[in-house]
Amino acid sequence: MKLNSISPAPGSKKTRLRVGRGASAGQGKTCGRGVKGQRARKGGYHKVGFEGGQMPLQRRLPKMGFRSMLSPRVAEVRLSELGKIKGGAVDLDSLKKASLVPADALRAKIVLSGAIKSAVTVKGVGVTKGARAAIEAAGGTVEAAA
Repeated sequence: MKLNSISPAPGSKKTRLRVGRGASAGQGKTCGRGVKGQRARKGGYHKVGFEGGQMPLQRRLPKMGFRSMLSPRVAEVRLSELGKIKGGAVDLDSLKKASLVPADALRAKIVLSGAIKSAVTVKGVGVTKGARAAIEAAGGTVEAAA
């Protein structure tokens, strides 16, 4: 094969339509723009969704709210659930192994709900003020989230 023998596949390249070149060319006179009106004129422009002054469809329909794409990736853990973790260290991996957070969670946060009996060391997980106080009251420690 030589570079000068390469050509595009048949039918892959279409020739540009030359409008306004007479009736015999197939696109003479109005050049495919129809007759009169805003779109027939030079510079005839309207915004996307414009309906000639009528209230556009996207403004007539009710708005449905917002769903954050981040929310499935951030998990909350109750303070009372920390007793299910084997060993005293609580981090994101140990929470996933104990099935307290989903496997695809990127972050976790411990919230004050229930009570904690044993001392635990929390590392790399977010903690609310109340949960931090309860963990430290039980003899545990909280290290800064990474």
